[in-house]
Amino acid sequence: MDLIELLKSAVFGVVEGVTEWLPISSTGHMLLLNQFLTLDVSEDFWNMFLVVIQLGAILAVCVAFFGKLNPFSRRKSAEERRGTWALWAKTIVACLPAAVIGIPIDDWMEANLGSPFVIAAALIVYGVAFIVIETVRERRAAALAASSAPHGPRHLAAAPAGMSASALADADARIQSVDDIDWKTAMGIGLFQVLSIVPGTSRSGSTIIGGLILGCSRTAVAEFTFFLAIPVMFGASALRLGKYLLAGNGFSPSELSILLTGCVVAFLVSIAAIRFLMGFVRRHDFKPFGWYRIVLGVAVIAWFALVG
Repeated sequence: MDLIELLKSAVFGVVEGVTEWLPISSTGHMLLLNQFLTLDVSEDFWNMFLVVIQLGAILAVCVAFFGKLNPFSRRKSAEERRGTWALWAKTIVACLPAAVIGIPIDDWMEANLGSPFVIAAALIVYGVAFIVIETVRERRAAALAASSAPHGPRHLAAAPAGMSASALADADARIQSVDDIDWKTAMGIGLFQVLSIVPGTSRSGSTIIGGLILGCSRTAVAEFTFFLAIPVMFGASALRLGKYLLAGNGFSPSELSILLTGCVVAFLVSIAAIRFLMGFVRRHDFKPFGWYRIVLGVAVIAWFALVG
C-alpha cells in the first residue's frame, strides 16, 4: 500500500468535502487540483473515483440532518412525522427532472462538455448570476421596507433601522423554512438542478439560484439543497460504480484503500462545511461565492491557456 497515494486521496477528499456543499463547483476544483496532484491509478478508476467519493460527502448530510430527516423519530408528533414524509416526497419529486434528463445524456456530457473552458465559462456565468440575483433581492427588499404605502409588507416596514440589505432580502422571502416549500416550488428547484449536468455549474449552485429566484430564504434553499443531494448523489455514485464494474473492472487492495480514504475524509470535512454554510447564510448573502466563482473561472482559463 502506497502511503503517498493515500495522502493524495485524502487531499481530494478535503477538496470534495468543501466544494460539494459550497456553491463553487467541485468539478472545477477537482480539475485544477488534478493538474498538480495526480493519483497513480487507471483512467477508468479516476473517472469512477471522482463520482463515488461523493458518497462520503452525502453521508455527512444524513448524519448532520438525521433528526430532521428521520420520519420514525419517537420525539416527533404524528403531524411532524407526516411533515417529514412530505419533505422526503418533495425531495424525490424535485430529483425527477435531473434523473429523466441527466441519466440518458451522462456519457455524452462527460465526453463533450468536460473541457476546462466549458467549466470555466459555467463558473463565471453562474458567479455573475449569484451577484445579480442577490443584488436584485436586496434592492427590492430595501425599497419595500422604505415604502410608506399602507399596503407595504408589514414585516419589512417594521424592520429595525440597522437591518442589513442581506437580512432584509431574506425577511422578504416568501418561503422562510424548508418545511414551507410547496410542491410547485420543489419541482421548480428540481428543474434548476438540471442545469448542473453542465460541468462547472455546481449542483448546489444551480439549486440555490433556483430557490432564491422562486422566493426561498437562503436558509430554506440551502437545507433543501442538502436534502436533494441524498438521492441524486447516491444515484450518480451507484450509476458510475455500476458502469465501472460492468466494464470488467475490479478493485485491487490499493485502489480500494484509495477510494475508502477519499470517502472517509470527504465525510469528515463535509460535516464542517455543512455547518459553516448554514451558519454563513444566516448572516450573509451568496455574493462572496459569486465573486469566488468568477475568480476561479478566470484562473482556469488562464492556466489552461498557458499550459495549452
